[in-house]
Amino acid sequence: MSELRFGMPIPQVFLDGRADMALVRDVLRRGEQLGYESAWVQDQVAGETPLLESVGLLCYAAAVTERLRLGVSVIVFPIRNAVQLAKNFSSLDHMSNGRAILGIGLGPVFAGDHYYRIFGTRANEALRRFNEGLDVLRRLWTEEVVDFAGEFYQLEQARMEPKPVQQPLPIWFGAQHPDALRRTALKADGYMGAGPTTTADFARNVTLLRRFLDEAGRDPQSFPISKRVYLAMDSQRPERGKQRLDEFFAARYPWQIEANPDFVADICYWGGPEQVADGLREVVAAGAEMIVLNPLWDFVEQLEMLAEEVIPLLN
Repeated sequence: MSELRFGMPIPQVFLDGRADMALVRDVLRRGEQLGYESAWVQDQVAGETPLLESVGLLCYAAAVTERLRLGVSVIVFPIRNAVQLAKNFSSLDHMSNGRAILGIGLGPVFAGDHYYRIFGTRANEALRRFNEGLDVLRRLWTEEVVDFAGEFYQLEQARMEPKPVQQPLPIWFGAQHPDALRRTALKADGYMGAGPTTTADFARNVTLLRRFLDEAGRDPQSFPISKRVYLAMDSQRPERGKQRLDEFFAARYPWQIEANPDFVADICYWGGPEQVADGLREVVAAGAEMIVLNPLWDFVEQLEMLAEEVIPLLN
């Protein structure tokens, strides 16, 4: 087995409503010094959580780092204009000198139209928009002139410069439904398991994904599989870490807590280095080759403890 790789979060949720960009800068620079491979944001356009916009934050991260890969997991793709997103990420790839990773997903289609109507579309269009937009993205990134006659996009002699530094610029999918996992195996460059997903569900998804990769004739060694994991390092008082996790997720995902009172225990790990490492070993056993180690407060201190006390136990 190849050596595990580790990502880190970019501070993005500010529950008091005021962004702390000095914190963002300090966390990114310290994470790079500690040897994390990548830094990640999430995406939310409409919603009550005070979360900074993903692409703009990644552009800031590009300016204050030199080596960290910079990714989003994941943008709800059917609500975005594919041409605009192609330009956004081509620009980000240049600003970061070839370090961008675009993560995309289908979104909450089973919840109905409420979410999609905010953006002028409908749930029953989401899959068609996703597939068509993906074709548009990749063609604009690779072809000098694009002619495209689709249901949602009509391009005539369309040009977009500059092309991304990376050829190809990697597109990772977030997915859980078997149909979406099959689509991931056919069309994506990598997979990101969501943070609010149990390790057991992640293991099931990876098993299906690997089967679909085999059916598609794709080399699993060239297809990264990753997962975001929420953590709280606290050797002295593990119960304090659990309490703070409960408080955060009650504010960030109240509907999940309402549906499952054990939600935090099902998706998070907390305690001292051995406790956290034991939990992460389960994620590795489930198939993760890269883990986004995601503390939610005291970012510099938590990332230091993870790098110095937990990662050595895993590698």
